[in-house]
Amino acid sequence: MPIAFTDILKARQRIAPYVRRTPLAESPVLSDRAGRPVTLKLEHYQTTGAFKLRGATNAVLALSEDERAAGVTAASTGNHGRALSHAARATGARAIICMSKLVPDNKVRAIKALGAEARIIGMSQDDAQVEVDRLVSEGGMTMIPPFDHADVIAGQGTIGIEILEDAPETGTVVVPLSGGGLIAGIARAVKTLSPDAKVIGVTMDKGAAMHEALKAGHPVPVTELPSLADSLGGGIGENNAHTFEMVRDLVDEALLVTEAEIAEGIRFAYTEHGEVIEGAAAVGIAALLAGKLQSTGDDGTGPLTLLLSGKNIDPDLHRRIINGENPDLEREAAHA
Repeated sequence: MPIAFTDILKARQRIAPYVRRTPLAESPVLSDRAGRPVTLKLEHYQTTGAFKLRGATNAVLALSEDERAAGVTAASTGNHGRALSHAARATGARAIICMSKLVPDNKVRAIKALGAEARIIGMSQDDAQVEVDRLVSEGGMTMIPPFDHADVIAGQGTIGIEILEDAPETGTVVVPLSGGGLIAGIARAVKTLSPDAKVIGVTMDKGAAMHEALKAGHPVPVTELPSLADSLGGGIGENNAHTFEMVRDLVDEALLVTEAEIAEGIRFAYTEHGEVIEGAAAVGIAALLAGKLQSTGDDGTGPLTLLLSGKNIDPDLHRRIINGENPDLEREAAHA
């Protein structure tokens, strides 16, 4: 069943005691660059440093007491695992998070610090998912996937409500695009409250699973590659139940940005706004600075909101970037 706006309203009420309502801030410098009003949704101010807490908390709270007692598990590129670990601890549930070797160490450490067990499996989300499936079939745990789950999508959609409450005149919302849970929920909320508003997804040009699926008309396998936008890695699943159709039907455009453009977005957020954000959160700024939003279907003049989705970047990597380096993580991994 498709996720309805009423599901997002229910999620908002359910998670309110557990998550922050994050601020929407004007960006004069980006407004000057874009020639139109630009605001930033500061979701990296969320308790766990990323938007994922909304969907994970909604999904855990929707479980029965018996399901929570048996524990929850998921495959994650880091932020969902951290959010699920936080939600599990808040409700007294056990959590096992399965991740590939591509997940940065700082995100693995953060998950362990929340009391969850972290298991590092293989070199891809698919490899980690094999262990999740085993924990479900043999251990009786409940899988809460990072994006293709009705309660997760509804939780993420609460961001869309907040954006239009704080800036009802918003004409375009730019959202990081990965498996689609974030943008699907936001697009459902935005299109319900403001049907003429545009929703644009932005992702890296390395292993962009949803972008390739949209081109093909169905989910397709992709090769995961190291990227500054590591949170956007992973496939969308051949048996995708929700997000592919929602993104296809509700999102107006999907754009790609390069590694150098992502690095520039990270630098710009820090030097102009003093904000530390991870690569996935920088893709909207990256697309604006690179002039790529002008190619989309909006009128180029209406108010624009960019979602800054998370701040969980490795400190050493962030330092390199703000000092002017454009790291090639794929090359570095090959020579490690």
